[in-house]
Amino acid sequence: MQKFFILLIRGYQRFISPLFPPSCRYYPSCSSYMLEALKVHGVFKGLLMGIARVLRCNPLFKGGIDYVPENFSLRKNKEDKEKPQYKY
Repeated sequence: MQKFFILLIRGYQRFISPLFPPSCRYYPSCSSYMLEALKVHGVFKGLLMGIARVLRCNPLFKGGIDYVPENFSLRKNKEDKEKPQYKY
């Protein structure tokens, strides 16, 4: 199941995303964040985290650096300023 969602996101990144100008308010991009969340936290939690991130990606939120936290959370990761070393 995880590979299916990773394939969907990779397809979006390769074929759909290049058709539009960059608009993500965060680094890494929302699609990259969801890929990492799927790898670190599994399908259910990873999808929840990715969807929460996409919902935060709008003018009402500041944006900035937001790496996938090592512990499951639906909020912006304010602790990590450098990319954590994940254990897959």
